[in-house]
Amino acid sequence: MPRRGLQLHGRVRWLFLGLCLLLVLLLFAYLLECTPPADLSLSAPGVDQYGREYYQALLQEQEERHLNRAASLKRQIAQLKQELQEMSEKLKVLQDKKEPPVVQGLTDTKDQEPSDLLEYLHSQIDKAEVNIGARLASEYALVPFESFTSSKVYQLEMGLTRHPEEKPVRKDRRDELVEVIEAALDIINNPDGEDAAEEDVPMQRQSYTEAHFTEGLYRTERDKGSLYELFFAKEDSSSFRHVTLFRPFGPLMKVRSTSVDTSGTIINIIVPLSGRVDTFTQFLNNFREVCIQQDRRVYLTVVYFGTSGLPEVKSSLEKLSREEGFSNYSLIPVEEEFSRGRGLDIGAHAWTRGDVLMFFCDVDIHFNVDFLNTCRLNAAPNKKVFYPVVFSLYNPAIVYGNLELAPPIELQLIHKKDAGFWRDFGFGMTCQYRSDFLNIGGFDLDVKGWGVEDVHLYKKYLRSDVIVVRAPVSSLFHLWHEKQCADELTPEQYRMCIQSKAMNEASHPHLGMLVFREEIEAHLRKQAFKTQIKSEDRET
Repeated sequence: MPRRGLQLHGRVRWLFLGLCLLLVLLLFAYLLECTPPADLSLSAPGVDQYGREYYQALLQEQEERHLNRAASLKRQIAQLKQELQEMSEKLKVLQDKKEPPVVQGLTDTKDQEPSDLLEYLHSQIDKAEVNIGARLASEYALVPFESFTSSKVYQLEMGLTRHPEEKPVRKDRRDELVEVIEAALDIINNPDGEDAAEEDVPMQRQSYTEAHFTEGLYRTERDKGSLYELFFAKEDSSSFRHVTLFRPFGPLMKVRSTSVDTSGTIINIIVPLSGRVDTFTQFLNNFREVCIQQDRRVYLTVVYFGTSGLPEVKSSLEKLSREEGFSNYSLIPVEEEFSRGRGLDIGAHAWTRGDVLMFFCDVDIHFNVDFLNTCRLNAAPNKKVFYPVVFSLYNPAIVYGNLELAPPIELQLIHKKDAGFWRDFGFGMTCQYRSDFLNIGGFDLDVKGWGVEDVHLYKKYLRSDVIVVRAPVSSLFHLWHEKQCADELTPEQYRMCIQSKAMNEASHPHLGMLVFREEIEAHLRKQAFKTQIKSEDRET
């Protein structure tokens, strides 16, 4: 029995082995039957070789396209992750901090450990004079702002075009300003919790459009980024929305969005004067139209040196007062030799009603109501002083020499390279609060006559913590007048006076025409003589 069981077990084993071999044979036969015949044309050398290379290149191109698309998606995902991280950090700050943030839109580094990127961006804003002024060594170290509207840019660096006013012709520059305005509008129209913390009042959804954009300033510092200050206002409103944006060589970042109410901000316009009665009459005409009939939030202080012409000035002010019912002015006679710095200092100290915004003005300055708002918006006590760059007009007798009479003043107020220039070397016109002027030490009263006292005061602010806003202002003009450089001036003052006098006369091409007038006239005479000879030859 045991032997027979062993034989039966052996047969079963051989039967199982046979079945496995049969299955392998059937599978092999099936594979042979289902395999398609080989395409000999593909393996044969030299047959359709161009088509193969074409399809290989096409496949490689598709592969590269997909790889580029994948890389782009990876970048977008990384950017979205970064933005999500920033929003999470901001939300955490708002939940953890009890006090509102000092710089809107940025995280504080005291209560948390921000990413290296946010910490770097925060440091860039701190370096860029957004919240506090940087101490500078001289007037040449300041980076001035450019001013712009929705359609024009007023620039000191005029480039190849040499146009002091231009429409942004470069697409990148035009797109940049459009992006900034749109970003500011989005911030105003969709306020968030940070804006409410800044205002300390509930923020309401607004409905501002590009038409409500009044003016803007921007400047770029190469090692920091671009700073933008934008102002919006509804029609016939003295309340402004002020948005500060900063681009630290990356996406725009909101710094702050605040309301600025200028309805109660009075400007004390201080004018030092000696003689020049006719020019003062012209100044009063502009003052009447702009300050009394339109703005009505100004005070005029005239500091008059000497006695010659004083009765006429006093009579003009009294006439203005009677006709307009205007009594917000002071006439301060001073029996001293004229000193602009001394006159402005006397005018500043004569005010006894607390702090006030002052505009140091000359009698040959022409402005409109837009400038008064610009003055109010760009000066803040213990924080900012405003040094506008005026557009200085050339001698109308040269500019309009081809006309019998020069056009009226109102038609001369244009920003053209042959009509005038940005007076970027002058620091006499300034808007600053009386408290800042007194705290900084005022003018150097040892300086007499025409000269450098304006620069000394400007340098004091540059070396302080006060932010100096320097930008060309389209609504501020310096009217041409003949300059007299007195013999009593020091060599440095006299040199500066002569340089200013030369620059005031005419543009470079117009001056060249004057210098080479004799040569040009001789050329014209020769041409006329040749023309006459040819005419006589034809007649004969």
